[in-house]
Amino acid sequence: MRRVLIGTIGYFNLRDYSIGPHLLVQLKNTQWPPGIEVDEMNWGPIAIVQQFQSLPEPFDRVIFLTARACGRFVGTITLRHWVGGLPDEENIQSRISEAVTGVISTDNLLIIGEHFKIWPEEVFLVDVEPGKEEMGETFTPEVEAVLDDVLEIIHELAVNNSSALPDFEEMKGNELLI
Repeated sequence: MRRVLIGTIGYFNLRDYSIGPHLLVQLKNTQWPPGIEVDEMNWGPIAIVQQFQSLPEPFDRVIFLTARACGRFVGTITLRHWVGGLPDEENIQSRISEAVTGVISTDNLLIIGEHFKIWPEEVFLVDVEPGKEEMGETFTPEVEAVLDDVLEIIHELAVNNSSALPDFEEMKGNELLI
């Protein structure tokens, strides 16, 4: 049976930056086919590494949902196929130190996981461009408008059994703006 993990990443009560935690409940309440798991991934990269290392069977695909500020229009969804790669040892150690202090960072999680070789070949990120970083429980209208699209993309990625990218528009490099 193919194993897929959908992991949400993000801070709580930080408006658009909370898209992962906000959609976690809805993703957990979805009736997924066998083999698909949903989990919050805010509890520290080292603990996540240990969890992955203790799995009796590894995941075949990992999908992360997060807000990622890249200077795009607010609400832009980007689908990325993460292909790995590591920075120098000093940078890795810096990321581990940062992670231990409680910083929630998708990049830290990816790099630390790569360092410990826990990721399958198929790691996808569904990133949503957030608005201004500010406290709050609601999304900007731009992010609110794309929530159904985000869920649809995650669903397609999770249930698609092929090792190729699901049938979205053709990707340019490792990234697809949706």
